[in-house]
Amino acid sequence: MGKYFGTDGFRGEANKELTAEKAYQVGRYIGWYYGKQHEDGRARIIIGKDTRRSSYTLEYALSSGITSSGSDAYLLHVTTTPSVSYCCRTDGFDCGVMISASHNPFYDNGIKIMRANGQKIEPEIEEKIESYIDGEIDEIPLAEREKMGDVVDYATGRNRYIGYLMSIPTRGFNGMTIGLDCANGASWNIARAVYEALGAKVYVINNTPNGVNINDNCGSTHIDNLQKYVKEHNLDAGFAYDGDADRCLAVDEQGNEIDGDQIMFLCAKYLEEQGALDGNTLVTTIMSNMGLYKSCEAVGIRTEKTDVGDKFVAENMMKNHFSLGGEQSGHIIFGKYSTTGDGILTSLMVMMTMLDKKLPLSMLASEMKKYPQCLKNVVVKDKIEAQENQAVLEAVDKVNKELDGYGRLLLRASGTEPKIKLYYGIKGTSLDDADAKLEALQTALVEKFNKLAE
Repeated sequence: MGKYFGTDGFRGEANKELTAEKAYQVGRYIGWYYGKQHEDGRARIIIGKDTRRSSYTLEYALSSGITSSGSDAYLLHVTTTPSVSYCCRTDGFDCGVMISASHNPFYDNGIKIMRANGQKIEPEIEEKIESYIDGEIDEIPLAEREKMGDVVDYATGRNRYIGYLMSIPTRGFNGMTIGLDCANGASWNIARAVYEALGAKVYVINNTPNGVNINDNCGSTHIDNLQKYVKEHNLDAGFAYDGDADRCLAVDEQGNEIDGDQIMFLCAKYLEEQGALDGNTLVTTIMSNMGLYKSCEAVGIRTEKTDVGDKFVAENMMKNHFSLGGEQSGHIIFGKYSTTGDGILTSLMVMMTMLDKKLPLSMLASEMKKYPQCLKNVVVKDKIEAQENQAVLEAVDKVNKELDGYGRLLLRASGTEPKIKLYYGIKGTSLDDADAKLEALQTALVEKFNKLAE
């Protein structure tokens, strides 16, 4: 991770770490950098944003920087991250920018930059942007007169993306009752349009964004609301997205949460049966549940593990020509249709699996047996110092040796927040036993982290 860019772009509190000035500098650099690839110095850069109040400020700053460097800024306005990726790869843009802090609270924001194929930009370019922000690169010349760039309304790109999603399912959803939790975020007016066009009876919650309620006790990070809603209204299924709709978690007809690992398994099994799982392989990160690997092994599906972060999953998929991969958090990539995680697309693929196999979501998800696990977020003053602390590393190593291959403890710094993540999973059937072991372990490790945070 760099000084400003983490695993998912430039993240920070708006007007604190991520200011309009820094957004302007990002725009200045990418406008100039991609403009150099054209004879007239004029690149085409597309921008989308979520519903945070600060997204408007950052959009204006970014577009000002881009046009000041002589390139054109095309505005998708409020839209999802995967829609920006879609427009990048289908409409010939040099790069795309999404203004969002994903599942973070409204006061945070972020800048995600994508290359022409819709995937995240290379680390080398992020490093150059950071150097420019810190004044380590000579000042970029300002475009003058007719060489200044234009700002172009490109709302039609969002509409084309909606049409693309509608075209993917091979059958309609008539007769299905579906709940959608839009997290008061970017999917608030897109998801309903897609599902209604496909014939489903749609019930939508948390679709009234006001600039400060994005992810506020709603969406994929607070799925309990959707669980209650699905049960109360006797729905066939429910889907919860995060703030920029690149993630999706599901709820079955009984109100049970279906996480990203379960979604990946049921979709991988379905694609394999259709002869559409390229390489007969599912790509995951090291954070996936051990039960996912055992379930895949039982049905003859290969798995590959990457470091945490959807960009690592995407890189593995592209390099090896695999068609499915993702994260337990619900960030899932269907390579036939997209080059990035897409929450609405993920929910459509789950729907197709349910309809084609004529089975309820509860039965499909039950085919993967989850092993007991827990994720603990610990706020620290210095993520790197905490992650590299010798006493903490020794404690983690001691636990993994004791587990002897029947479980694992992972420790990693969050790429988007000042936190260290502790992940614990253990093979076995007793959740109570696993919880008891984990409680003592967490207490010891959290004490060490808290000392580092003082």
